[in-house]
Amino acid sequence: MGWSLGANNSANNFGTAVFSQKIRYRTAVILCAVFVIIGALLEGQAGMHTLGGLVEQTANSAFAATLAAALTATLMSVLKLPISTSQAMVGAIIGIGILRGEVNLSGLTKVVIAWVATPIGTIVATLILYPVIGALLRALRLNIFTRDLILKWGLIIAGCYGSYALGANNVANVTGLYTQTGQLTLFQATLLGGVSIALGALTYSKNVMITVGKNLVSLDPFSAFIAVFSMALVVHGFAIIGVPVSTSQGIVGSVLGIGIVKGVQTIKIRTLVMILFGWIGTPTVALVFAYLIFRFLFL
Repeated sequence: MGWSLGANNSANNFGTAVFSQKIRYRTAVILCAVFVIIGALLEGQAGMHTLGGLVEQTANSAFAATLAAALTATLMSVLKLPISTSQAMVGAIIGIGILRGEVNLSGLTKVVIAWVATPIGTIVATLILYPVIGALLRALRLNIFTRDLILKWGLIIAGCYGSYALGANNVANVTGLYTQTGQLTLFQATLLGGVSIALGALTYSKNVMITVGKNLVSLDPFSAFIAVFSMALVVHGFAIIGVPVSTSQGIVGSVLGIGIVKGVQTIKIRTLVMILFGWIGTPTVALVFAYLIFRFLFL
């Protein structure tokens, strides 16, 4: 699960930077891996209890849900679609809950609201930050070389911050259920989850990175910085309150915000439709996988 999350979601932090040609792919994934682990260890514990509260967990249900979500995320990575691993995990948990006749609807409502708020929040953040930071750079009257250097380091810092937020927020999707069943301590869960996410980033993140960084909206370096920084701020905010959300939804919201600022015609509608299809299909596919896995292995 951690590997598939890293393979899919790490693109959200450095995809725009890589394809604006300000950082090499190899450098990007190494930085991503390091800061994912740091984020998981320092702030990953807050979201551990949220997913486990949707359905009472056993060792069997935790295994079935995690396997189903991992299969779903891997499938979407092969299809080059950035998806929400939070949606995959929740879909899997709900599938098992339906089979067992128990779902905590109040907990589910909290998570679904966060799903909707994430892309909206990053769109709003982008619409605010783009003109404000743009005006600040213009007021500094920098020469082209200094501006280029500032944007390069801005992209690197934003990508590292986004990776930190990914680890802090999404490690709960990987090992949170195992803390509920007592199989892992919080430290073990954050360490194992962080390392496995990092491995996914290092080994299989390029395909989704192309979709995010190249095929949705053509981004200049400044736009890329704003997109990643906006996503990181929103996702980190949800990590602090302990709600696992999607960095994929966050970065797509940011990129769409850039598209709105620069003109809607810059948005590549076909790619957007494919991403939206992935968002709708992700919890559905995970639900079906979990239902089948749990039914045939444990009932």
